[in-house]
Amino acid sequence: MNKPRIKGNTIVVPSDPQFLSDVDMFVEGILRGWNTEESTIADIAISVSELVNNAITHGNQAIVDRTVTVVVEQVETQVAITVSDEGMGFDPRSIADPVSDENLLKDVGRGFFIVQSLMDKVEVDATDAGTTVKIFKNAN
Repeated sequence: MNKPRIKGNTIVVPSDPQFLSDVDMFVEGILRGWNTEESTIADIAISVSELVNNAITHGNQAIVDRTVTVVVEQVETQVAITVSDEGMGFDPRSIADPVSDENLLKDVGRGFFIVQSLMDKVEVDATDAGTTVKIFKNAN
């Protein structure tokens, strides 16, 4: 696969950072269609970008034959977005605390922390077949 595939509320992209903007436009377009507040769209867009970048870089190891899938849904009063990769999975508890003194100046390690800070709820399901992260944000 060398380009994004869109079907309904789902986009599937190759593991290449050049497709991050396609995911952003797709997610933001759906959210604007639902008349979601711009501040909520911004929080979700930042979070999805972080998760997709992590899925490409860490999950799929930037192997372009692997894909990242993003699904956008409304669940009652919340927006729910699922990001899945085809990597080896990870344990979010293994991520070093990005605000501890020894980690403050590191170049990496803040993305998942940012997602947790911006979203109302974050669920992680990691297996040997990949990682799925589902984020929720109140859309009221």
